[in-house]
Amino acid sequence: MSSSDIDSYLENIPLEQRTVLRELRRTILRYAPDAQEGISYRIPAFRVDGAVVAGFASFKHHMSYLPFSGSVLAELSDEISCYAHTKSSLHFTLDNPLADALIERLLSVRRTEIRVRGR
Repeated sequence: MSSSDIDSYLENIPLEQRTVLRELRRTILRYAPDAQEGISYRIPAFRVDGAVVAGFASFKHHMSYLPFSGSVLAELSDEISCYAHTKSSLHFTLDNPLADALIERLLSVRRTEIRVRGR
């Protein structure tokens, strides 16, 4: 896994989404500076101590933040109520991007979950 894999992923998506996802990448690394970058399940992912703590993906009509957990988003249900989501994917758009504080919370909850339960 390497950051160049994420660079390649980003080069193949539309410019507007690329810009947003590059900023998301910087924000993830600001709050998880110990993360290793790479690709997992064909999407950009960030690992800490071998466990994936976050990922993101680009789709035609939205982008997704993936905590690689089925319980993180449920724990933050009040904080993510203005976003479409599934059990394991938080959807956002160019018009409704993720706030830095929310990204920090998502990472914090996921890292706590890993410490308590394991991967």
